[in-house]
Amino acid sequence: MSLYDVPLRALDGSTASLADHKGKALLLVNVASKCGLTPQYAGLERLQQRYAERGFTVLGFPCNQFLGQEPGSAEEIQTFCSTTYGVSFPLFEKLEVNGEGRHPLFEQLTRTADADGEAGDVQWNFEKFLVSPDGTVVGRFRPRTEPEAEELIAAIEAQLPA
Repeated sequence: MSLYDVPLRALDGSTASLADHKGKALLLVNVASKCGLTPQYAGLERLQQRYAERGFTVLGFPCNQFLGQEPGSAEEIQTFCSTTYGVSFPLFEKLEVNGEGRHPLFEQLTRTADADGEAGDVQWNFEKFLVSPDGTVVGRFRPRTEPEAEELIAAIEAQLPA
């Protein structure tokens, strides 16, 4: 099954799919509102603003699996993200990224190795997966990699379709 075929739900509960973003470079990130890494939302939004017109988008996937750092309802998450960080990129329904309840999307994403050659479980909130315009996972960046880190910017720019 392609990443584009995995059924998803937007944060508002409506049906969604990565196919809605086919042909774009994508940065999929598991996010949380009450984490020490939450300020990364600002950098993610700057990436969105910087590269959106060139065929790129950030996609946020709230997850409450790491010390309950995303406890809010969909409405609370949306309000927090838009008012605190001005998030304009799409957010999806809260899901699990590890364990028996791991969402099928993250089942596929976590097969990708990071720069050290390690695949497997998501380590923490704000792990980032770069997907090429053809739907191939081409990079994995661990949580402490800032959104505007040189290596992530270079990887994004290499995948831009336009």
